[in-house]
Amino acid sequence: MIRAALGLVGLLSAVAVVPPVSAEGNSDYSVLIISRERLEVATNCEIGVYLNDQLSGRVFQEQSTSFNLPPGPVDVRLRLLPGQVPGCAPGVEDQRSTRLNLQAGQINKYRIAVGQNGLELKRAGLGY
Repeated sequence: MIRAALGLVGLLSAVAVVPPVSAEGNSDYSVLIISRERLEVATNCEIGVYLNDQLSGRVFQEQSTSFNLPPGPVDVRLRLLPGQVPGCAPGVEDQRSTRLNLQAGQINKYRIAVGQNGLELKRAGLGY
């Protein structure tokens, strides 16, 4: 019985040392959502999402990806990735990036579309 009481006291003291979890702890970051949910891009190829010239995500048809990023500017570039599907070699493509300025605590959603210069991002509503 004494062992159980000492164990309980030890457990309660360990819980008291753990700092409380706050929902506001993540406000130092911004959420970037890039979706391909609409069928605007008529290809079965996967699309690579490059953040600051580094491959950070892959998006297939009817999917989306999200990133928790620090606030500030981020360059986003989209390109077709070679894969298992025939005809997915990117060939000559536009190397321009879209610069986004992210704010702390903000949720940004963009959808992938085909524009005059190839793949581009269009601002989208959050839908909730």
